[in-house]
Amino acid sequence: MNHDSYSDDYIRAILTSVKTIAMVGASANAARPSYFVLKYLSERGFTMLPINPGLAGETIHGLPVYASLAEAPQPIDMVDVFRRSEAVGEVVDAALALAAPPKVIWMQLGVRDDAAAARAESRGVNVVMNRCPKIEYGRLSGEIGWTGVNSRVISAKKPIAGAGFQRLSLDKR
Repeated sequence: MNHDSYSDDYIRAILTSVKTIAMVGASANAARPSYFVLKYLSERGFTMLPINPGLAGETIHGLPVYASLAEAPQPIDMVDVFRRSEAVGEVVDAALALAAPPKVIWMQLGVRDDAAAARAESRGVNVVMNRCPKIEYGRLSGEIGWTGVNSRVISAKKPIAGAGFQRLSLDKR
C-alpha cells in the first residue's frame, strides 16, 4: 500500500469500524497532544485504553492506564502509536503478538516505520502512518470545518443549535 496518501474512504472505513483504541504513549500532561487526542476520541464514543508503563495504575481522563498492550483488559481494534518512529517496530511486534491482533495500527503525525507497516500488513492489519485520528475524524465529520479549517468536506446541512460543541458523525456524508 502507498503510505504517502490515503483515500477518505480508507480512513472513514477504519474510523467507523474500530471501537476500542489502545493509545501507546498516552500522557497525563495536558500540554501533550496524546492527552487531548485521548479525550477527544473518548468523547466520540471510542473505548480508549491508555498505555504507558510509567503511568500504569494511574488514570488519565478517568481511564485506567495499562503498562503494555498485553495488559489491556479487552481485545483491541486499533493501536494508536504516540511514540517516536524508532519505537514503532517494538510496538507493532507487541500488537501482533496479542492473542487477537488489532485490525489497525495507526501512527501519529511525524511517525513512520515502513518495515513495521509491512510486517503488520502481511498479517492482514491495516496501517496508517503520519496521520492523527482526531484530525481525520474532525475533518471527515465536518467538525473541523466549523472552526474555519478547510476540511474538504462540503455540506448544505444547517447546523443544529444546542449547548456546547456540535459533534458531527462520520456516517453522514
